[in-house]
Amino acid sequence: MNATLTPYLSFERQQWAELRDAVPMTLTEDDIDRLRGLNEHLSMDEVRDIYLPLSRLLNLYVKARKSRTEVLDEFLSQPVSNHVPYVIGIAGSVAVGKSTTARLLKALLTRWPDHPKVALVTTDGFLYPNAELESRGIMHKKGFPQSYDMRKLVEFVADVKSGKDCVTAPIYSHLVYDITSDVQNVEKPDILILEGLNVLQSGMDYPHDPHHVFISDFLDFSIYVDAEPDLLKHWYIERFMKFRRGAFLDPQAYFHHYTRLSVDEATQKAATIWDEINGKNLSENILPTRERASLILEKGANHSVQHIRVRK
Repeated sequence: MNATLTPYLSFERQQWAELRDAVPMTLTEDDIDRLRGLNEHLSMDEVRDIYLPLSRLLNLYVKARKSRTEVLDEFLSQPVSNHVPYVIGIAGSVAVGKSTTARLLKALLTRWPDHPKVALVTTDGFLYPNAELESRGIMHKKGFPQSYDMRKLVEFVADVKSGKDCVTAPIYSHLVYDITSDVQNVEKPDILILEGLNVLQSGMDYPHDPHHVFISDFLDFSIYVDAEPDLLKHWYIERFMKFRRGAFLDPQAYFHHYTRLSVDEATQKAATIWDEINGKNLSENILPTRERASLILEKGANHSVQHIRVRK
């Protein structure tokens, strides 16, 4: 552990792996294959060394929060609050693998007996529809703070946190690159995992709306999935080229026209998109929120987590 003055405790991979403390592996190789992202290299070792200890830590936090809630209920002489979900936020750059992290944690946390009902919602569903982005002239800012319907997103999280029986979230399609007519029902989960670029952003990131309430106000625990910007750009280009050979081939795909480019042209296009949109959003809006996280997972060149920082 690093003794430098910092709000975080720092762990090397092997130190962290030892904190698993005999937590059994509850996922099979088939489970991991289903959870793995398009450009991820998720292995059984990664799950055992990184995510099982993390699921143990989160389980302890959930139990501790439940105990604190019971103390408050006893103090107020009111019935025990059984349906206040524990909200976990997962943030990080495009292409860092936060969606895979979210799916994996959902699968692991569901297998703990204390909180079998875990819901996963992505904030992509709360982007403004493309037509709205076009009318506002900010289509090129998709994923930036101003492209989200923050009021709708905050209302959703507040409703879930307040214990409403059923709350609906809009669904985003990466194929058509837009909001769909479908919705996701979230029905009184024990844990809500909220994954997206913007989950750690707060009032300082929305100066045009300084009195608003933000997602970060509702988080019980937050995770930032981190990697060096050069790695992220490389992974983004790699993923773009895989999509070009796969999902983009669908004529309904928003980016279908990129399949007509040569390999060199497509690679350059992906690099330009990163430099002008995703990389810029990372440096201006996403990376500055990293130090607000409860825990930071730092990935190395092979997509595996090499360092973990936990807020004291």
